[in-house]
Amino acid sequence: MNPKSTIKGRGAQLNLPNRFFELSHEMRYDFLEYCHKEGETPDTNKTKYLEVFPKTIVNKVQSPDVGMGYSMNAYQGCEHGCIYCYARNTHEFWGYSPGLDFERRILVKKDAPKLLEAKLKSKNWKAQPIVMSGNTDCYQPAEKIYKITRACLEVFLKCKHPVGIITKNALVLRDLDLLKVLAQDQLVSVNISVTSLSENTRRILEPRTTTSKKRLETIQVLSTNRIPVNVMLAPIIPSINSHEILPMAKAVSEAGALSIGHTIVRLNGAIGEIFTDWVKKTMPDRADKVLHQIESCHGGVLNDSRFGARMRGEGKIAEQINNLVKLAKLKYFKDKAPQKLNCNLHQPCKNGQLKLF
Repeated sequence: MNPKSTIKGRGAQLNLPNRFFELSHEMRYDFLEYCHKEGETPDTNKTKYLEVFPKTIVNKVQSPDVGMGYSMNAYQGCEHGCIYCYARNTHEFWGYSPGLDFERRILVKKDAPKLLEAKLKSKNWKAQPIVMSGNTDCYQPAEKIYKITRACLEVFLKCKHPVGIITKNALVLRDLDLLKVLAQDQLVSVNISVTSLSENTRRILEPRTTTSKKRLETIQVLSTNRIPVNVMLAPIIPSINSHEILPMAKAVSEAGALSIGHTIVRLNGAIGEIFTDWVKKTMPDRADKVLHQIESCHGGVLNDSRFGARMRGEGKIAEQINNLVKLAKLKYFKDKAPQKLNCNLHQPCKNGQLKLF
């Protein structure tokens, strides 16, 4: 790969047109040539943070195979730039591209803590675990500036409400003080996403994420502080990280993870074109092999949206991957189990009354 031919520090290498818009923006070669001759930069590649004001923050998850009932996202778009991210498509609903815009136009919901507290104090709300980052990472770089995730954790603690966290950023350790208190009442679990032990693979797949080594250290610190940690080996991508399943499982188990889960990559919606462009630029020697093996897991196409089949895939390669994960669980997690979150403390805290029975 020629570094000069790619956009530094980004996953996507193009901005696809928004499918909901009749018109699209195109960067023409004559304009690029003009910028080159004039010594100008056609694209600054800078991240912009844009404040938005939603009316609600907690979402009911309708998908039966996701493993969560409710989620919330303090940010839309994600600067981590993971090339495979299924959430890219949602950026189109906000009027942006699922490509570079997803990584460079981050929508910030500053009212999230206030909306969350209103939801938790609602008369009709009954405690169920709410997962932060069902769509985009709640500890992405924007969190360093806005600290919305921390404010939301303070709300969960105040309301004695269970919360799950999904992240691939070591920034979660900044909030160790809150996590430790929540964990005392079994009100929190942290799910760390690990995609590779190879720093080179991590860097091209997820350009602005925490290093692989730092993620293992994060798991260890959380575990040492008795905060339950589970790990998602996700997504597994044939011929990119599929050979790392057993080493990754061993490493996260030794670091203190209580369980592992996995998904097989599926390139839904616009992500198919974004990923195809990326893999041909970054791995030209095996791009076709990677794409064909992904297709073999989804009936000859890059994406299968059927519930039940979409996360695990079908065919020989998918079967091999799923069997390796089963083996990893037996080998490294035989005497471990994820901790169930406590939903019994919120109601008394909400109404200020204790139950006799």
